[in-house]
Amino acid sequence: MASTYEPIATTTVAIAATSITFSSIPSTYTDLRLVIVFKAVLAGSNPGYQFNSDTGSSYSYTAINGSGTAAASQSSNTNNQCYLISNSTASTAQSQIFTTDIFSYTGSNYKTLLTTFSGDLNGSGNVSGVVNLWRSTAAINSVKFLFDSGTMAIGTSATLYGIKAA
Repeated sequence: MASTYEPIATTTVAIAATSITFSSIPSTYTDLRLVIVFKAVLAGSNPGYQFNSDTGSSYSYTAINGSGTAAASQSSNTNNQCYLISNSTASTAQSQIFTTDIFSYTGSNYKTLLTTFSGDLNGSGNVSGVVNLWRSTAAINSVKFLFDSGTMAIGTSATLYGIKAA
């Protein structure tokens, strides 16, 4: 079965920002995809998503990470956001990219996300794969992309796509 990606919204950070929010997401798609290209922020800042203004501990993740010289994995089940990377990165001028698929975002089951990350961290490549679960049966109508500390650099861009099954 083929699917069609339709851009719903795009935003680019013009001044340092702490978050990007997509709201009033239509329920006319089967799945969503977010593509975010950004400059890394301070070490210890972890990017993530929150849905429908839920800041409670209803998010879980399992992550794997590879840097070319080391591999790691981790998981947690009481978070206040869906984390998108399994390690913190130092500040860099190199672009980083996240691609996140949100499956059955209007369904009445818990919401599953799959995020892939890749970036050149000043000549040291890094990749991650993260599976998240938002333990809510509510349809997703807003997504907030944020860092748990620090701000996004000017030029960070985010695009939300709706996916329609053919």
